[in-house]
Amino acid sequence: MLRIGLTGCIGSGKSTAALYFSARGVPVIDTDEIARRLTEPGQAAFDEILRHFGENILDDNRKIDRHKLRARIFDDVSERQRLEAILHPRIRAEVNAKLAELDAPYCILVVPLLIESDFANLVQRILVVDAYEALQIQRTQQRSGLTEEEICRIMSAQASRALRLQKAHDVLENNGDRQQLEKDVERMHQWYLSLATTTHRN
Repeated sequence: MLRIGLTGCIGSGKSTAALYFSARGVPVIDTDEIARRLTEPGQAAFDEILRHFGENILDDNRKIDRHKLRARIFDDVSERQRLEAILHPRIRAEVNAKLAELDAPYCILVVPLLIESDFANLVQRILVVDAYEALQIQRTQQRSGLTEEEICRIMSAQASRALRLQKAHDVLENNGDRQQLEKDVERMHQWYLSLATTTHRN
C-alpha cells in the first residue's frame, strides 16, 4: 500500500483536502485527531502532560485547553520538545496499528509537522497543501479566533514554506475556492491510484 504524507502550514487547507480524499474512499489517518483523543481525561498521555505542565493548562471542564498549552510550548522550545516526547511515541504506535489494518491501493497520513518530525519515515511520498501566507492567516482567523500575532508565532515555529515545497513530492495549490481544490484532489487521487498500481506491480 502506498503511503502518502499530507502536510502544510496552519490555514493551508490540509483538513479540507483530507476530507476530499476520504470522500473518494481513501483511508485517512489524521495525527491531530489521534493527539486530541490521547489527551482526553483518563488517557495516560493526559495524566503525564498534567504532571509536567500543571493544572493551569486545564479549562473549566478540567480538559486540556489547547490554547493555553500552545502558549506554553511556543514560549519555550524545551517545553515543546517535552510535549512531543510524551505524545509522538503514542501517536506513532496508533498510526502503525491503523496502517496494519488497512487494505487499500493507498492511504493518506495527515501530519501537520511532517517535515519537522520523524513521521516522514512512515510515508513514501509527501504531499504539501500550499497557500499564500496572507491567505493562511485569514483562514485561520476566521475559523479559530486567534489573533494575527498568535498565528504568525505558530507559523514561525513550523517549517518554512520554502522548505516544505523543497521536501514535497507533490503539491496541491490552495489559493482558490473549494471547488478548485476538490478538482485538484481528484486529479491527485487518479495519479496516486495509478502510482499505487505501478508500485504494486513492480
